[in-house]
Amino acid sequence: MKKGTLFLIPVPLADDAAHKSFTPFLVDTVNSINTYIVENEKTARRFLKEAGLKTPQSELLIHDYGKHKRGSSLVPFFKELNEGISVGLMSEAGCPGVADPGADIVAEAHRRNIKVVPLVGPNAMLQALMASGFSGQSYAFSGYLPIDKGDRSKRIKDLEQMSQRYRQTQLFMETPFRNNQLLEEVLKNCQPNTLLCIASNINAADEYIKTLPISLWRKEKVDLHKKPTVFLIYKES
Repeated sequence: MKKGTLFLIPVPLADDAAHKSFTPFLVDTVNSINTYIVENEKTARRFLKEAGLKTPQSELLIHDYGKHKRGSSLVPFFKELNEGISVGLMSEAGCPGVADPGADIVAEAHRRNIKVVPLVGPNAMLQALMASGFSGQSYAFSGYLPIDKGDRSKRIKDLEQMSQRYRQTQLFMETPFRNNQLLEEVLKNCQPNTLLCIASNINAADEYIKTLPISLWRKEKVDLHKKPTVFLIYKES
């Protein structure tokens, strides 16, 4: 039996950003399938409505892949795919599989020889890189840095050295309520001429993206508390 296709469906990064996020092909796709694997059913249903879903929501089959379901068997998520029914995978924000637990579903799909189709949509890391003015030829995303203050300081210095050595943009992030503490550590541990880009609330009405040397950031006052933010550093040789 021919297997279904797993569609990776991006969702908006911010409230009121639907018109920036959904392509015509994405709208056509969500109206051609009725089975989904999602992190949060409530928000997933809202995203589908914003995207222009015409199928009655009562007819949707939604598998919850939230944090309480991870670590258990992935078999139930592949029942429909194995029966030839296509399925959509959705994150809480941005692109499935990128800084996202949905990567486990995608990996299992490949193991099962299921076709995976990524759809175009918003991605905080790439949009931050685009807007930073830093190298897009060589870059690395390190995700969350260590929580321990000593380990985090060392990691920031290591990323700065790698950026200089390889002429490589370094991207990282933090839980939004700890953004200000991370910024403080970056300003404390990086050299004055290292460039820092702060990309906060991407796609939102109050989007904030700015690049300055560390020496000038130390004179700025910026509050990133509870605002989804990507940090990028670039150290020129």
